[in-house]
Amino acid sequence: MTLQLFDSYSRTLRDFKPLEGNRVRIYACGPTVYDYAHIGNLRTYLFEDVLRRTLEFCGYEVYHVVNITDVGHLTSDADTGEDKIEKGSRRTGKSAWEIAEIYTEAFRSDICALNILEPHKWCRATDHIDEQVEYIRIIEEKGFTYRTSDGIYFDTSGLENYGYLARLDREGLSPGERVDIGEKRNPTDFALWKFSSPDEKRQMEWDSPWGVGFPGWHIECSAMATKYLGPMFDIHCGGKDHIPVHHTNEIAQSEVCHGTNLANFWLHGYFLETDQEKMAKSSGEFLRLQVLIDKGVDPLAFRFLCLMANYRADLKFSWESLASASRALDRLRNLYFSWRDGGECDPMFIEGFTRKICNDLNTAEALALTWEFCRSDISGETKKATLQNCDAVLGLSLQEWTPPTQIKIPEEVQRLVDSRRKAREQRDWLAADRIRDDLLELGYTVEDAAEGPLVSRITPSISENQD
Repeated sequence: MTLQLFDSYSRTLRDFKPLEGNRVRIYACGPTVYDYAHIGNLRTYLFEDVLRRTLEFCGYEVYHVVNITDVGHLTSDADTGEDKIEKGSRRTGKSAWEIAEIYTEAFRSDICALNILEPHKWCRATDHIDEQVEYIRIIEEKGFTYRTSDGIYFDTSGLENYGYLARLDREGLSPGERVDIGEKRNPTDFALWKFSSPDEKRQMEWDSPWGVGFPGWHIECSAMATKYLGPMFDIHCGGKDHIPVHHTNEIAQSEVCHGTNLANFWLHGYFLETDQEKMAKSSGEFLRLQVLIDKGVDPLAFRFLCLMANYRADLKFSWESLASASRALDRLRNLYFSWRDGGECDPMFIEGFTRKICNDLNTAEALALTWEFCRSDISGETKKATLQNCDAVLGLSLQEWTPPTQIKIPEEVQRLVDSRRKAREQRDWLAADRIRDDLLELGYTVEDAAEGPLVSRITPSISENQD
C-alpha cells in the first residue's frame, strides 16, 4: 500500500518513495533548551513520532536525527535581541551550559513519558561549531554573504526562488512586516554568524574567520542535517511556525552550498491552541506536561488526544477534551486487558488500518476504525493480537499496561451490574441501556467483555483550576 504524505514545499499530497533503497532519512528540528517544552511543542514531536512509526510499520528502515538548539536562537526573528539560552541563564542564576543540560534532560523525560521514540542521533549545536563555520565559509565563497557591524549575513537577493516554501511575496514585503531591517540590505536577509558584543562577555562564544561570536540559528540545522544525512535526504519535519523563516532559510543555505532544497519532503505539524491563541513558551504562559501529570492525567491521554486530530489541523486544547481522551484511553486499555492472548491478527482490519494511516498519517480515522473493530463480534483473542500490531503506530503501550489495584465495587453498583447482565441475557436492551445510564450517574462505566462485565470508575473531570 502506497504511503502518501503532504509535502509543504510542493503543497501537494505525494506518494512517498525513499531516495535510496528501503532506507528513510529524517531530520526533525528539536527544542531550543532555554526552558521547559510546553504541550504545544510536544504535539509536533508526537506527529513526528507517528510518522516514524508509520514508516517502520510499512517496512522501511528509518534513520532519525534531531538537533538540540543550545546556542544562537535569539528572542527575535530579526536576528536581534538576546540569545534565549543566555536569557535563561540570567533568569535562573545558572550558567548557560547548565541551563542547556537541565532543559535537554527535561525534554527527553517528556518524550519518554509520551512514548515518543528517541532519535537515532541527537546533535547539539554547540558540538558542531566547526561544521557551521565551514558551511558559512562555503556560502561566503559563493558570494552570498556581507558583513555588518554585528555579524555576517546571508544576502537573499541573490536567490531568485528565495521564500518558495512559504510562498513569500518578497516584492510586497517592506521592513517591519517580517523583521526589523537594521543594517540589512533586504528585509529577508538573516544572520549566519553574530559577533559578540565588545561591551559584554558571552558565556558561549567561539573564534571564527570573521571574529569572535556565535552561529546564527538557521545555520546549525543545515550543517548538522548535511553532516548526518547528506545534502539531500528524505524528510525534514518541524512545526508550521518554522515555514516562513527558519525552514525557508535552511533551504536557502542548502541551495547555495549544494544546489538542493535539503529534503525531498517537508512535513509540518500544526498548533495546539488554548482560547484561540497559539501556545508559546516565550510568553511565559504555557502548559507543561508535568502540569497535566500533577493533575492526575496519564501522559498517554495527551498522546491519545493528539491522535484524535489531523496533524495538519490546529487542535484546540481544553481540559474537557483531555478528560474525554483520558476516559477513552482507559476504556481501550481495559478492553485490551480483558481479551485473552493467543490470537492471530485480522488481515482485513490491518489492511483498513494501514490504508487510513498511509493516507497522510490519518490517525483520527485509524482510531475511529479501531473502535469499530473493538465493537465487532470478532473474538477477543483476534482483537488483542490485531490491536497489539497496530499499537506499533499508535504508541499507546497497550501491552505494557496493567490495571490499577482492583477497585472495590459498592454493593449498589454491583446490583446494577448484575441486573444489566440479566437484562442483556433476556435481550431487554432498553432496560440494559437504562441501567448503564444509572451506572454513569454513580460514576462507573461497564464494558461487555467475553469474560463478563468489566466495571471501571470514571476518570474525574479535569479542571483548569484543580489543585
